[in-house]
Parts: sequence; C-alpha cells; structure tokens
Amino acid sequence: MKTVMILGGARGVGKAILHSCIQKGYNVSFCGRSPDVGNEIIRSYGLKDTLYYHPIDLNNTGEVRNFYAETIKRFQKVDALVLYAGITPVASILDTDEETYDQVFNINLKAPFFLLKHVLKSMMEARSGSIVFFGSAHMDYGEVNRAPYALTKSTLYTLSNHIAHHYAKYGIRSNYVVMGWTNTEGELALRAGEGMSEEELAEKAGAIIPMGRMLNSQDPVPAVMYLIADESRMTTGSLIRITGGEYI
Repeated sequence: MKTVMILGGARGVGKAILHSCIQKGYNVSFCGRSPDVGNEIIRSYGLKDTLYYHPIDLNNTGEVRNFYAETIKRFQKVDALVLYAGITPVASILDTDEETYDQVFNINLKAPFFLLKHVLKSMMEARSGSIVFFGSAHMDYGEVNRAPYALTKSTLYTLSNHIAHHYAKYGIRSNYVVMGWTNTEGELALRAGEGMSEEELAEKAGAIIPMGRMLNSQDPVPAVMYLIADESRMTTGSLIRITGGEYI
C-alpha cells in the first residue's frame, strides 16, 4: 500500500487529491492549521488507521520535521510527497512589507525545502519515490501584484529540476504541475474581500482564460494521481500546465 504525504490537503485541490488517494486505498498523511478541520475530515471518512492529520504552523521548521516524523512513525515510509500548501498575498514589489515577504517565503518555499530534506533521505533508502510540486502560471514573471509569490513559485520549479537531476539515481522522480486560476476556498475568500461574488469571478475568469472557464478543484487531480502512480516511474523533470491555456 502506498503512503502519500500532502503538504496541505485540508482544503482546495489538496483535499481533492486526498479524496482520490483514499479511493485508491493509499495511506494519507496531511496537514493544516486547524485541528478541528483535519479531525472532521478523518471522522467523515472513518479511517483512523490509514489517514493521519497533523496540525502545523508552516512558519516553523521544527513543526515541519515533526510532521515528517509522525508520518514515518505511523506508516514507516513515504512513497509520494505532494507539495500543495501555499499563500498568495496581493503584494507588488513596491508595497510588500518585510512581514509579508517572510511569511510567503516561509510557507511557500522554506517549509517545502525542509520537509524535502527529511523525505528525500527516506526515499533514498527505499530507492524510490515521487515528488509533485504545485506551481503557478506566475512562475515566469507573474502579475505585478504577486511579486513575492511569483518568486517562490519560480524557485520551486528550479528545486523540482534540481531533484530530478541529482536524485534520479536513487529512483526518485520530481515533477512540477502548473495550476491555473482555480476557484479554491482561498481564491473565493480573496475575491469576496474585494467585493466580488463567485459568479462575478467566474464571469471575469471565463473572459480571460482561453478555454472559457476557471479551473475547479478536480481539474489538476488526474495529473497528480498519474505522477504518484507507478505508471509514471520514468517521468521526472517534467512540467505540466493545467491552466486552460492561460499564461501570465
């Protein structure tokens, strides 16, 4: 039975991936900020033995290490790591304060890096493993008001390629999924704060995205499940764009 570790997994696309992994019969270890949310997900599935939730502050690398340690304690291994968690503050270079900068880099880049430090050792011992990075169309240069976010996503792409090149000899593969404009809970909350309804958001996105609609939480899941599965054992260093044709 595979063990899939998700950085995130309690919301949005991460939660949809978690659901698909459960349907496959995988062990799943996931994390988030709210113990109540995570524990409710576990109760809803009734899977105490194969589903583990770890409350976490991703600004703290010690807690990231504990997440890994508890996962290994319960499941003994990590076959696949999905790096989904991230934040997307509205911030240009000119109006980014130091606190916002540090938080974006801590959560989007530092937490995945230090989790990988531990997971890679486990995968090297097993001589197999799949790492799936979640990227963004902002990775190339990004919108003007997503500067710190764009920098982290570009760096994660470099990190994915670094792993693909240097750790393939251990049977470890690493791939980067570019996720387009998606109607996640976070996106809806951000737009609501700007006074935009879900319907207005869908209309705006539909006029911009070449394929005529924004993504839903299910759209990236098939690609991620393929990259987790053994069928992708020779796929590494790849970038797949699930954006509806949108480039930023």
